[in-house]
Amino acid sequence: MDNENKEMTYLESVHRDGRIWGFTILALLFLFPVMLMIIFSAVPKWDAMLKGMIAVVPMYWAVGIIEVFTYVPMLGSGGSYLSFVTGNISNLKLPCALDAMERANVKANSEDGEIISTIAIAVSSIVTTVIIILGVILIIPLTPILDSPILKPAFDQILPALFGGLAVVFVSKNLKLAIAPMILMILLFIFVPALNAGTVGIMVPVGAVFTLIVARIMYKKGML
Repeated sequence: MDNENKEMTYLESVHRDGRIWGFTILALLFLFPVMLMIIFSAVPKWDAMLKGMIAVVPMYWAVGIIEVFTYVPMLGSGGSYLSFVTGNISNLKLPCALDAMERANVKANSEDGEIISTIAIAVSSIVTTVIIILGVILIIPLTPILDSPILKPAFDQILPALFGGLAVVFVSKNLKLAIAPMILMILLFIFVPALNAGTVGIMVPVGAVFTLIVARIMYKKGML
């Protein structure tokens, strides 16, 4: 079997398994509230639930669609399926995959990039699960340490430090292209008080789409 056929066979298996696990997780997510209703004989007020969903769900639909077009080119097929199933894409899976591919000097749309990205995200998922298990076990004895006011400033800077390290690498590759999205994000977080650390997952796709539009304009004008 030649390399092209091997790659197609691999991608076919990735899409098959990815769909199976994706629909399985979707079914489990819907099954949880159904089981709660059955166990506790509690039925929500459907009119109130519908009003809440109308206000919230469209935003998540939009973000979900944007994330597919944003993350798949960066993570590859296997990494994307695995990331969407395990979650924590913007603050864990994406940095791990990008750093792994950067160190291996491969692109996400290549066969090597597909494999490297998937392995990095799988390892990240395993490590995250192990840490969560240890956290559940050790949460009580570690609570006084974690709540220490001395350590609070360090914990507050974990996410900025993570993305700051990645930014140095990727911004330095194309500073002209990076200026516009950085200015946009700075202005949004300054003048829109509702935006905070909890909106990072939403703002990453927004920034990516904005960057694509700016890149297209700059390319057409011969600036890239």
